[in-house]
Amino acid sequence: MLSGFAAMGVSAAAAIIGRSSPALANAPTVDKSWLIDVHHHFAPPSYVAENRARVSPAALDWTPQKALDAMDAQGVATAVLSLALPGVWFGDAEGARRTSRACNDYAANLALKHPGRFGLFPVIPLPDTEGSLREIEYSFDVLKADGVGVLTSYTDDSGSKWLGNPAFAPVFEELNRRKAVVFVHPTVANCCQKLLPDVSPLVSEIPEDTTRAVTNLMFTGSLARFRDTRFIFSHGGGDVPMVMGRMHDYAPKNIAEVAPNGIDYELARLFYDIAGTAYRPAIAALTTLVPTTQILFGSDNPFVPLEKTAQGMKGLDLSAADLQAIGRDNALALLPTLPRN
Repeated sequence: MLSGFAAMGVSAAAAIIGRSSPALANAPTVDKSWLIDVHHHFAPPSYVAENRARVSPAALDWTPQKALDAMDAQGVATAVLSLALPGVWFGDAEGARRTSRACNDYAANLALKHPGRFGLFPVIPLPDTEGSLREIEYSFDVLKADGVGVLTSYTDDSGSKWLGNPAFAPVFEELNRRKAVVFVHPTVANCCQKLLPDVSPLVSEIPEDTTRAVTNLMFTGSLARFRDTRFIFSHGGGDVPMVMGRMHDYAPKNIAEVAPNGIDYELARLFYDIAGTAYRPAIAALTTLVPTTQILFGSDNPFVPLEKTAQGMKGLDLSAADLQAIGRDNALALLPTLPRN
C-alpha cells in the first residue's frame, strides 16, 4: 500500500468539486457544500479494536459513511481528519509508532476513495522523539498531509509534559523548519482526571489543558522561537481569552526575553477553531482576543454532532463576510494543500 501511495502522489486532501453557497447566516438550510471543518475526528477499525476500553462510545460507532452523511447534511465540503482521543501513546514506543502509521495510512486511503472530502492532520507518536520525526517525514513527504495533530500534554515515566517542554524541542524544530500547521487537541492530563469526581473532565479539564499548553508555550519562549509554525488550538482556545490579563499580571520575570513581541502579539497570531464554542459569550471573548482571520470552523464530530456547530454559527452576531471567512476562507488561506475551487 505504501508503494502505491508514493507512486500515486497521495494527498490527504484532493480537489473539491467546485461548489459555492450564500453566506450561512442568510440561509435557513445549507443546500450546498462549502464549509471546511478543521476539527473532525476519525476512528479506524483497527484502532478501535485495539483500544475498545479506552475510546468513547462515539468512536465505537464511527464509520466513514456516517461522517460523510453528517458532512453532506450540514454543507461541509471537506473535513480535515485527526485521530480520536486518547491518541496512540500508552507507554510503548514501538506500539505507538505502529499505530500512528496504521491510522495515518487509513486516513490517506480514505481521502483517495473520496476525492476532495477529507484532509489529514496525521498523528505522531509523541513523546517518542525519534518515532515522531520519522512519522513527520512520512506524513509530509509521502502522504502529503496538511499538517500534524498533537495533544496538549503527554505523560511518560517522568510525568506529564506540556508542549513547551524541552523534551519536545527536536520535534517542534522540525515542524518549524517545514513551516507546518500544528493542530493541537486537548486531553485530560493524568494529574487532573479525578479532581472533581462529580464533574466530567470534559467540562473542566479539556479547556483547561488547552490553556496550560498555550501558557506553557508562551512562557518557555516556544511560540516566539517557532515563529514559522502555525498553531491551531481547539474549542476557542479553552480559557485563554479569560486568562490573558493574568498572563500579563503574573508573567515570568524574563517575559521580554521569551516573548519579545509581547503576549498580545503571540496570542493574536494563533488560530482557534470554534468546536464546542459556537455560543455568543464564547465567540464574543474570542473575537475580542483575535481578528476573525484567526478563527476556523471546527465541529469535533463525532464526539459533538457536526450539526451543533454548523447550526450554532447561525445564531452568532457575525457578519456574512465573517461567517464566510470562518466557515471556509481562513482554512483555505492557512492550508494551501486544500482544494482551491
